[in-house]
Order: sequence, then C-alpha cells, then structure tokens
Amino acid sequence: MITERVLLFMEAKERFIQIYTDYIKRPGSDKLLEYLLSNQSDFFTAPASTRFHGSYPGGLVEHSLHVYDCLKDYLERDRVKEEYQLSYDEESIAIVALLHDICKINCYKESVRNQKINNQWVQVPYYEFDDRLPYGHGEKSVYIITGFMRLSREEAFAIRYHMGFSGSEEARNVGAAFEMYPLAFALSTADMEATYFLESIK
Repeated sequence: MITERVLLFMEAKERFIQIYTDYIKRPGSDKLLEYLLSNQSDFFTAPASTRFHGSYPGGLVEHSLHVYDCLKDYLERDRVKEEYQLSYDEESIAIVALLHDICKINCYKESVRNQKINNQWVQVPYYEFDDRLPYGHGEKSVYIITGFMRLSREEAFAIRYHMGFSGSEEARNVGAAFEMYPLAFALSTADMEATYFLESIK
C-alpha cells in the first residue's frame, strides 16, 4: 500500500525534474541532473535537516520546491517589480531555488538512539549529520554546481549567501552581498519563508 508520504515524495521528485528540464538549459545542466538522479547522490531521498524542517526522507527536494515557489511569489509582488525593479529570467530563478541546498547531498545518515517513551526506553530513528566534503554551506553548493555548469556572478552570490544573517558568515559580507546582488536577498527571504512558515506547520 502506497502511503501519503510516498505519494508526496513521488510528486515532489516529478515536479522538480519537470521544472528543472523546462527552465534550466545551459551547458552541463543535463549532466548535473544525471548526477542528482544517480545512485551517487541521495538528493531525492535525503532530509532537509536532522531534526528541524524537512527531517524525513524526501525533505530536501520538498524544501527546494518550497523555496522555488516562495521565490517566484516574492518576485511577482508589485513592490518588488515596480519599486525595487527586480527581474530575473526563469532559468536563474530555477537554478538558485532548486539547487541552493545541494550541499546537503550525502550528508545525512540514518541511525537510531534511545528515547524514553511512556517510561520505557525504546530505539527511535533519527538522522545524524556526517559531511564528507566539509566545504561550508552555500559555498559548497556553488562548488558542486560549477563542477557541472557555469553560474552568473549574481546566481553564485545568491546561493552562497542564501542563509542570510542566520548563517555563520560575517554580517558585513552578508549585507554587502544583499546590496550588490538583490537576488541573494530574495533567495534568502524565500528560504526563510519556506523554512519557518511552510515547513514549520507540517
């Protein structure tokens, strides 16, 4: 019997591939998608975190789609278009949103730990973080992507600083990136909206 979670996972994977192939056309993008779909990558089955948002199989691809939807929505707002005059093509939007967290590929390992439930110790499943390529967060995503295809400078900065002021980066660098490359601010806003609103109510 197929559970609701499995159905959601299958739908998320199909939707990710559809958006990716519809909009991301630059040289090397096909090889990157092949990698994401291969058995060398757990992108489509990985969680988005160990115990916070999307901490279940398929959470990473689901989070990536949430960020895509939030970024699209943000860029469609009248104030953003008319007063801030922000405009990006569909390819750039898809790249930064769908791929901002590919640094999390192959980092989460399933394990068990003891937890007391109803005065009984039982083993419960959980994820532990085990990064075999400790290259940072946003910068690691940029590193992985550029091994397959080129990014514009604004795309690279957006992905690099998508954690905004909640990351471990120097605040002045985050502020400078946001000022110089507004897509970085927009992506960070979309990432926080997805994490703290869409995914906190699941």
